[in-house]
Amino acid sequence: MSRSGADTEQHQPASEADATETTFRASEHQHIRYNPLQDEWVLVSAHRMKRPWQGQMEPPPLETVPRHDPHNPLCPGATRANGEVNPYYDGTFLFDNDFPALQPDAPNPGLSDHPLFQTEAARGVCKVMCFHPWSDVTLPLLSVPEIRAVVDAWASVTEELGAQYPWVQIFENKGAMMGCSNPHPHCQVWASSFLPDIAQREERSQRAYQNQNGGPLLMEYGRQELHRKERLVLTSEHWLVLVPFWAVWPFQTLLLPRRHVRRLPELTPAERDGAPTGSEAEADWDHWQLHAHYYPPLLRSATVRKFMVGYEMLAQAQRDLTPEQAAERLRALPEVHYRLGQKDRVTATIA
Repeated sequence: MSRSGADTEQHQPASEADATETTFRASEHQHIRYNPLQDEWVLVSAHRMKRPWQGQMEPPPLETVPRHDPHNPLCPGATRANGEVNPYYDGTFLFDNDFPALQPDAPNPGLSDHPLFQTEAARGVCKVMCFHPWSDVTLPLLSVPEIRAVVDAWASVTEELGAQYPWVQIFENKGAMMGCSNPHPHCQVWASSFLPDIAQREERSQRAYQNQNGGPLLMEYGRQELHRKERLVLTSEHWLVLVPFWAVWPFQTLLLPRRHVRRLPELTPAERDGAPTGSEAEADWDHWQLHAHYYPPLLRSATVRKFMVGYEMLAQAQRDLTPEQAAERLRALPEVHYRLGQKDRVTATIA
């Protein structure tokens, strides 16, 4: 089977001819979908949602988290592992990661002696950004001005590190399911001297699409999703939130600006929310569109996790429910954060 989006012809065995006579329904029949952004395929097997679940169940998140814990290294005034004492910050707080994966002064590994054993230099900076001084809140529970301060800080650090490094990656590993043992609201910022693999694939795909079609891939994709509507979750004057047609994770979403924006610092005050930065940003990057990926690890509910194992590790990505079903379920959720709803119910019970 060809793995190129430009050439998807497949030679079907004669035994498959009869299958074309059955009316195809994405919610019932397995099929593969192409991801033009990352040039890969995903197997969709929605009928597997009918099987009973006998696998691992995750414990519910902690009901209460202390607002301030002097032993939490991310709290204001706390002492971190390297002996540094945090200031008593009252907004965002950015500091160098005490255990960075990238350092700015790493030596060059030198020339490789064989094409099968290649190494290249990897330098960079890793930072941690706390969103808020309180440990018992998360980003969606902050006020709009507090969220805006976080977005402004993202844009600022992207501008600062992008002046020296070609890639600045902002990411949040949220919750114990994703390996985050610290409940304090924070993210990480890694700037690297190289373009990471996924960024390279997305750059190549967007550049190729622009060359072939005369416009940014994600701009056209956003227009198509607005027209089709079936995978949209939320829309506003400036943003789209949707479950991508090619989503791998069950409730994966993609955040897109409605207009062409290449980098975080280009967002207007009304928009404010990586893309290649630094020296490479001065080149022709009109094909690139700013976007954010959200990869919740959930499979069926808040306590059933999706594991990428077996077929996913050895062959290709696979998902159960369709992106259209996932978008429908997300649209049906209440707009009030579940923790705020819990507080309302507790208050009603006490009254």
